[in-house]
Amino acid sequence: MHISLKNTCKKTLLYLTLSIGVAFSMYACKSSEKQSIETTYKDQPFWQEYHEAYPISTDAEENEVRSITVDKAQNVWAATASGIFMKKPNELIWTSIQTGEDKGPAYSVEEDAESNIWIGTWNGIYRYKDTKLEKLTGVTAPVSAICIAKEGVYALSPNGIWLFDGKTFNKPQSNKEDYQLPRSIRDVISDNEGGLWIASDVGLYHTSAKETKYYRNKDKVISGYIKGVALDSNQHLWAGGLGGVSIIQNETKLREITPQQGLPTVFVTCIDNAPDGTLWVGTEQGLVRYKPHSDKPDSTYSMLFSRRWLLDDHVNDIAFDANGNAWVATPKGVSVIKRRQMTLAQKNDFFMDVTMRRHIRAPWIAGQAHLRIPGDTTSWQPEDDDNDGEYTGNYLAMESFRYAATKSPEAKENARKAFSFLKLLQEVTDTEGFFARTIVPSTWNFVHDGNRTFTSHQLADESVKEPRFKPVEVRWRKSKDGKWLWKGDTSSDEMCGHMFGYFFYYELVADEAEKAIIRKHVSNIVDYLIKHNFNFIDIDGKPTRWSVWSPDQLNRDPEWAPDKAQNSMEMLTFLKFAHYITKDEKYQKHYLRLINEEHYLENMAEVPNQNRAWFIYFDTILQAYLYPILLKCETDPERKAFFEKHIDQWFEKRKADHNPLINFIYCYSRNKQTEIANSVEFLKDTPLDLVDWHIDHTKREDIQLVRSIVLDELQVSKLPPASIRKTVRWDKNPWDARGGDPQVEREPVFWLLPYWMGRYLDMIQ
Repeated sequence: MHISLKNTCKKTLLYLTLSIGVAFSMYACKSSEKQSIETTYKDQPFWQEYHEAYPISTDAEENEVRSITVDKAQNVWAATASGIFMKKPNELIWTSIQTGEDKGPAYSVEEDAESNIWIGTWNGIYRYKDTKLEKLTGVTAPVSAICIAKEGVYALSPNGIWLFDGKTFNKPQSNKEDYQLPRSIRDVISDNEGGLWIASDVGLYHTSAKETKYYRNKDKVISGYIKGVALDSNQHLWAGGLGGVSIIQNETKLREITPQQGLPTVFVTCIDNAPDGTLWVGTEQGLVRYKPHSDKPDSTYSMLFSRRWLLDDHVNDIAFDANGNAWVATPKGVSVIKRRQMTLAQKNDFFMDVTMRRHIRAPWIAGQAHLRIPGDTTSWQPEDDDNDGEYTGNYLAMESFRYAATKSPEAKENARKAFSFLKLLQEVTDTEGFFARTIVPSTWNFVHDGNRTFTSHQLADESVKEPRFKPVEVRWRKSKDGKWLWKGDTSSDEMCGHMFGYFFYYELVADEAEKAIIRKHVSNIVDYLIKHNFNFIDIDGKPTRWSVWSPDQLNRDPEWAPDKAQNSMEMLTFLKFAHYITKDEKYQKHYLRLINEEHYLENMAEVPNQNRAWFIYFDTILQAYLYPILLKCETDPERKAFFEKHIDQWFEKRKADHNPLINFIYCYSRNKQTEIANSVEFLKDTPLDLVDWHIDHTKREDIQLVRSIVLDELQVSKLPPASIRKTVRWDKNPWDARGGDPQVEREPVFWLLPYWMGRYLDMIQ
């Protein structure tokens, strides 16, 4: 069992020394913003949380932190399985306070009003005073809990309870000499009236000079196994343990907090009261924070878990420093949840800096970074990705919106570089119009999906599993100039991402000379598609695995039924865009033929009615790429009305995703302003940490695991906020139950693109 102690008097004093501005609750901020936000948002400071990790050492026992406190000088004290350690402010190194034979398991650490540090250990109680450690007498070891109260310092152990009189420890005075106290003491706080609240494995106890009472029955507490206690701002007692939290006033249980009120598990380990009055509840599956100053403090809460926020999800103890930062004791060291005030504009600056330092590789590719050491961004190196073209298309769109909103020369130059890379993807193949997925320098000695061969048995197996499967043995080829390796088998999502970026670059950034280059480039691609019956033909003379838009497949091959609606929409978009920028009627002719003779508009009408067995979340993003082009380029009233109705129906289904990219694309396409509150909330809540830490919602008891919205994926019944989902990439399902790869740092374009769209649309001001 891990013992955790809180100091009620210390917390009250700390709260009083903070200004109201610093202590203002993050939950109150969110509530007031949602009330005031309608169609626009005025950028203003908000609290941005972030995590810093402070393992004690590489030794497992030293890292098993059981109790923690922060003194008035901002030194952090940790009681661990192998002794007591102290870390000075602004330092990374922990110093062992005990030496010799006295060093051993420690269970509790607290600071009194005179800045003395009290430490309960395996062989007694110690006081650290004036930089000296002294062992005090009068108690029977081990000391498992310490409480600082107005009447003095209490030491508790399996063998009794003692009160310090200034010189030594003695049994506290009581009108009943033989009262019974539990030996399995897990936590203790002062009731601020000369008594103690004690958490134990055999119930909740209250002891005073008058009497001792215990509470075990379910009408008083959820269960008799109590691990942590704290008083809230209303002087209600929060008692947490197996089952959840009981909120008690005058011996009456007011209500309970269980997984139905946001606890990720029934195993509560500790509770602490933050300087702003927020109740932090530690569990074996992370932290939950409950809003203060409310008739129902369990009605508004937020959760933190995973390595993004904690060295280990099992929380043993929590303490707060003078700035309101939460120091969290875990079995793998100390985590601190810090916060600082930021505006969205400042967060943009932060993410732009990260993008330029780690996520732009030559010749100007926006992509993720590989971390040689999981989670360590200092070990980053560039890597290739199947969707480098698509996501650089997103980056191109982002810089285009940034330029349109600010007229920044840097944004314009960055957009030009991104477009040049996308254009190079076509040129490097030395074909009329085919383009590569990505390129890497020819000197690289590792790429993903390297060239390979297939045996006849493997080919047979793949053909049975998926008749549409295309065996590609040569994916990587060297460019004619020898500078690059380029990757083929380019997919339909790459085509959609390219066109998305080209459209906004053409509309928002390009001058007449640049527009001529875009027209020529897009024409080459679309002409190539037309020449090959609307399929994207690779070097081998065959369509790539996914880039099939021909009516011969979509309308007449049943194996392409899952892609029929989506791919029909895509090809209509490519043709309409080419016609819009070139005014060449051949594109309009093919566009109308596919509509009138091959029924592509009727096919597209089925997009919102996608068969559940075939739906994947990525398709919604591809559709989002296409709508702006269709809505802005179509001039026929009847077809435009069709597209407007189509996107409206589609958007109604996507509102629950709270996806700011989808929201702002809809606003741009329909010239409306909506869903700003959800969009801004995502932009605020997105962590600064972009490492793709493993997130596992399947361990949570406060949600249900479902097979919706994607039938063949395990998902959660409640949309996780950005702070506790996998690092976002818009091709990933936001409802996903688990996943992540800590050897990847995602590029923050997923955040920057909707932010700059909001700025351009004047919805973020």
